[in-house]
Amino acid sequence: MDFDAVVLAGGASARFDGVDKALIQVDGVTLLDRVLTATTSARSTVVVGPERPVCRQVDWATEDPPSGGPVAGIAAGFGNGESPLVVVVSCDLPWLTEADVATLVANIDDHDGFGLRDSSGREQRLAAAYRRTALAAAIEAIGDPRNQSVRRLFAGLDLAWSDPTSAADDADTWTDLTPS
Repeated sequence: MDFDAVVLAGGASARFDGVDKALIQVDGVTLLDRVLTATTSARSTVVVGPERPVCRQVDWATEDPPSGGPVAGIAAGFGNGESPLVVVVSCDLPWLTEADVATLVANIDDHDGFGLRDSSGREQRLAAAYRRTALAAAIEAIGDPRNQSVRRLFAGLDLAWSDPTSAADDADTWTDLTPS
């Protein structure tokens, strides 16, 4: 099934001492390019955050105002594309692959969304595929998306989850950049 991708890359990278997390390299490839490679099958891709050099053609968007958090980023990128599914991923998923993204899309079934659980079993709402109609309704229901909780945005949706996988382990600190 066709899908569009929204890649969130606008965070402050506070736990990386102000280093732009999207441009941190793992095995010679930036975190942003790793996620863009994983989402290469998307019909359209929008990166929400400041423009940077990337490995493939993408559209760019910025939350209004900038630094409004991930829900504001999702809202800013959501209007890009028309596919029935939207894969939402943060740029800090160094172990995400194209096969993992295909798993998201293939397993949505009759649910509003299907996401990955990280290796500890935590549900990663920013590593998931959503039905466009369900995501649109959630964004509308939340109102002003600035500084809103990701959990609150998706609270009313019927979501299913994968078994735990390192593909959903996000990189919040320097030590997270070592594969488990």
